[in-house]
Amino acid sequence: MVYNLASLAKQLNAQLCGDANLEIKRLATFDGAGQGDITFVSDKKLLSRLDECAASAIVLPTAVKEGYQGNALFMDNPYVGYALLARIFDTTPNPKAGIAVSAVIHETAVIGNNVTIADHVVIEQGVVIADNCQIMANVVIGQYSKIGEQTRIYPNVSIYHQSELGARCIIHANTVIGSDGFGNAPYQGTWVKIPQIGKVIIGDDVEIGSSTTIDRGALSDTLIADGVKIDNQCQVAHNVSIGKHTAIAGGSNIAGSTKIGANCIIGGSVAMNGHINITDNVVITGDSMVMRSITEPGIYSSGVPAQKNKAWRKTTAYTLKIDDLFKRVKELEQQLQDKH
Repeated sequence: MVYNLASLAKQLNAQLCGDANLEIKRLATFDGAGQGDITFVSDKKLLSRLDECAASAIVLPTAVKEGYQGNALFMDNPYVGYALLARIFDTTPNPKAGIAVSAVIHETAVIGNNVTIADHVVIEQGVVIADNCQIMANVVIGQYSKIGEQTRIYPNVSIYHQSELGARCIIHANTVIGSDGFGNAPYQGTWVKIPQIGKVIIGDDVEIGSSTTIDRGALSDTLIADGVKIDNQCQVAHNVSIGKHTAIAGGSNIAGSTKIGANCIIGGSVAMNGHINITDNVVITGDSMVMRSITEPGIYSSGVPAQKNKAWRKTTAYTLKIDDLFKRVKELEQQLQDKH
């Protein structure tokens, strides 16, 4: 698709400077852009390099509008401009509505209008799928599950029984929603399985990455609120609750019954203990291990950053001696007290 700069400015609600009829064919990176491309600058470091950029137009911060002579769209937040442009130039296929011959749909399932159901999809008893949903190949939707309108489910997703997804959700390939939580009771040296009889309830506008697992609740439900974004290969255990608009990066693991507040940012490969509470507006940096509840907003970190192997071996050796060092310090303190 080709757009003129004026139409893009209207869609982005941006201020246009330059040639309104300039044709834009592609969204590109700052360094990779050329003629016919539009790019964006959200990193202040790039502002000093604007004369190096070969793009036909740039989305720039409003604060630098004065004095800029090129073709530009000015916005308070150019990164949001990038997000909107990416939607405009998105090349993700949009399949036509219709039901594939190979799909297996139970007679009691309720399918809305303008729904796409691709090859080898299985939709079980009592499922309700709202209007304008897209269900890709090999998806399985278990009994009495509900899928909200305009939700897109990518290939090989498995949604277990009685799961509920809101409107405009995106579930990426190979994800599992509603599998059993890890519930077992020890008994005479063995384990007795505890069936998980809660649900997974997911709000509106939630996106879940590929190969992520969200377990159903043991008794009560696992709850994912509106606007939550979960990256690839995450584990969300039974009875976890995640508040509105929280984002969780790839490889993170959240143990059972943990409650995460709204507007949190959880970095990659974070591990959270079970039965703890994380308040709203918390940022946890990557590779952190969260063992206790966090009751105040802020940025939290743990773990050891990467370093040269020789330095790491020395640090580890010192760490193993901390207990002895602590005892020696206590002894010295006691000796000082005895002298006085």
